[in-house]
Amino acid sequence: MLTIEGLSRHFGGVYALRDVDMAVARGELRGVIGPNGAGKSTLFHLIAGHLRADHGGVTFAGRRLDRLPAHRRAALGIAIVFQEARVFRGMTVRENVMVGAHAATRAGFWTAALRLPAHAREERLIRARADAALARVGLDGWADRPAETLPLGRQRSLQLARALCAEPRLLLLDEPASGLRAAEREALAGLIADLRRTGLTIMLVEHDVGLVTRLADRITVLDLGRVIAEGTPEQVRGDPRVVAAYLGEEAGS
Repeated sequence: MLTIEGLSRHFGGVYALRDVDMAVARGELRGVIGPNGAGKSTLFHLIAGHLRADHGGVTFAGRRLDRLPAHRRAALGIAIVFQEARVFRGMTVRENVMVGAHAATRAGFWTAALRLPAHAREERLIRARADAALARVGLDGWADRPAETLPLGRQRSLQLARALCAEPRLLLLDEPASGLRAAEREALAGLIADLRRTGLTIMLVEHDVGLVTRLADRITVLDLGRVIAEGTPEQVRGDPRVVAAYLGEEAGS
């Protein structure tokens, strides 16, 4: 589903990512972990098209993405849930989620402006998709509330619903459990596991290593912009390079 080859990105004289290689299989749940500053979020933004790589490339479902902007990548089926809770103020929860389907709309400007039947049909379809996504994340009872009035945990669920409304083939989750209470984290873990069982390809960045090892098929570990380990959760957990990266010790000590 996704192939990353020699991906590098620097900011000034500092490399956020350096020569990263990765291959994610269709239907896989790939965890990406590493200490602060390892380059995890930068990796996701390069895949989604919010940043341009200095070197290397990304291939998605057999198509090179290097020159495609973010909205074209979204139309191909790449959705991202950002680390920060982001909502469109002044819009309802449902309207926020409907925005997720924007990249897949077919009605043009004049069709929408003149309220032609094609626009009305598409609007009904997107509304139904949004309601289904809200039900999936447990927000169906909040659909008509102003989005900015939701507590943080619910806003994170809203972001996930918006991504699901796009009907993605690859879902990028950037620290979705950050700031959530224990019960909310457990509910999120159950939802991610359920999405995985539907065959959706997922990449998960998360500081909660226990959550990642519980959910992921394979894990890639980044440190200072480089891949230092990759394998099953059991293999990664026992790798001395991973222990050293998290504890700040030399691998042989």
